[in-house]
Amino acid sequence: QVQLVESGGGSVQSGGSLRLSCAASGYTYSSYCMGWFRQAPGKEREGVAALNSDDSTSYSDSVKGRFTISRDNAKNTLYLQMNSLKPEDTAMYYCAAAIREVVLVTTPLDPREYNYWGQGTQVTVSS
Repeated sequence: QVQLVESGGGSVQSGGSLRLSCAASGYTYSSYCMGWFRQAPGKEREGVAALNSDDSTSYSDSVKGRFTISRDNAKNTLYLQMNSLKPEDTAMYYCAAAIREVVLVTTPLDPREYNYWGQGTQVTVSS
């Protein structure tokens, strides 16, 4: 049974940092594309960062240069280091995995590519 459990969210002032973690279990962790997504109230879920099966990374323009996605295969954990946070980064953040036969995801920031999701962790950035 695939499980993704996020942690590390919280409240921080503008300019601060947070590191989100996503603990994965129930599948061969290092084989598949994984991503971080966020959804603010009244807005669609958007891709923030992704780490593909070939270890390539993708970032949305809004976070490029501020956020870094990484993973520790030994711990089956995906991370999102978020620096220079802005109030517009406030959202629920979700971890997702694209566990499928074709492991390389062509549009890794598209939530429709992913079939397993965590419950989310809230990030609130105050000005």
